[in-house]
Amino acid sequence: MKQALRLAPLLCLATFASAATDWPQFRGPDGNGHSPAKNLPLTWDTTKNVAWKTELPGKGWSSPALHKNRLYLTTAENADANLSLRVLCHDAATGKQLWSTEAIATPPVKHHSKNSQASPTVLADGDRLYVHFGHYGTACLDLAGKVVWKQSDLQYSPVHGNGGSPILVGNALIFSCDGGSDPFVVALDKGSGKVLWKVKRETTAKKNFSFTTPTLITVKGQQQLITPGSGVVCALDPKTGAELWRCRYGEGYSVIPKPVFGHGMIFLSSGYDKPVLHAIRADGKGDVTDTHIAWKLEKGAPHTPSPLLVGNELYVVSDAGIASCLDAKTGTVHWSERAGGNYSASPLFADGKIWLQNETGIGVVLKPGKTFEKLAENPLGEKTLASYAVTDGALFIRTETSLYRIGAK
Repeated sequence: MKQALRLAPLLCLATFASAATDWPQFRGPDGNGHSPAKNLPLTWDTTKNVAWKTELPGKGWSSPALHKNRLYLTTAENADANLSLRVLCHDAATGKQLWSTEAIATPPVKHHSKNSQASPTVLADGDRLYVHFGHYGTACLDLAGKVVWKQSDLQYSPVHGNGGSPILVGNALIFSCDGGSDPFVVALDKGSGKVLWKVKRETTAKKNFSFTTPTLITVKGQQQLITPGSGVVCALDPKTGAELWRCRYGEGYSVIPKPVFGHGMIFLSSGYDKPVLHAIRADGKGDVTDTHIAWKLEKGAPHTPSPLLVGNELYVVSDAGIASCLDAKTGTVHWSERAGGNYSASPLFADGKIWLQNETGIGVVLKPGKTFEKLAENPLGEKTLASYAVTDGALFIRTETSLYRIGAK
């Protein structure tokens, strides 16, 4: 592992000691893109405010996860005829690679040119790491990099590769498996990897494949697992997989954004070819398509980036770079402006600002509010599809070849 850029020692490790500023899974501690991190750098480029830059082996688009002063990512490396799906651990203060472990070895399957074989984000919990590689399988490691268990029995036909990340609900590790046919949602025992429940996703969509990450919410004291797929979003009982309600959205497929919840509503985008943002009241039963859709946004809805809810305002950025601010309760558009570039990464809210990352490596910082105000544009000059990880004083950015810590030296 090469250190392409290594600047003088940073802050002491105590800077990272607070678990409150960890980023242990896709979209952060609560899975909604929010962080309590403070004192983040407003401006940077390839040298300014770059604390360190470390080259990464292989290829992967999993976003960094931060847990107990360490950063975790996945990558895919070619190993003879097989693909070595690996977990990487880096020291968050220095960028030094601490270990690299092969989680799964498998013959490669074709994937979309914009995707990778290692796209889902690591989930860190206590003394365990959970890594998911879609149809290739799922594994659990300890913090020293030792594989605790593997689960490769859940076969399905992939389309464009893997994408959605798992979440934890109690002892259940839950993820969606929306392949080319027979899509399903499954829960594994986090201690053993054994299947706790598996439910078929009932949909009439002609194209079944999607890549979403579930969202856990609580409505009137009952937990709901929100699992979007092609043509339909389903709310499941996370203990059993039993369906509580569903809402259809036609032929929407290749659904990617992770839903967010607030004001009694789920906010989600309905997928390719024409994404539509839906606000769905989450207190229904059965098929709520005709009764519980509060509003829709058909112009500027994202296909890939997840929505971001901050107070009464909902922020979205389309893949083509149209950023919009809406009244979350009514869907009224306060503003819709070009943020610049194309987008895959999901937005972040931290330190009182909104942080976007476009596909050419430009970080765009916006001021939240009903009036559009761009605070900064920060170029790294490298392709990036991954979302931010964040802690007090620093942003972590994965590009096509490297991992950066952006923060004061």
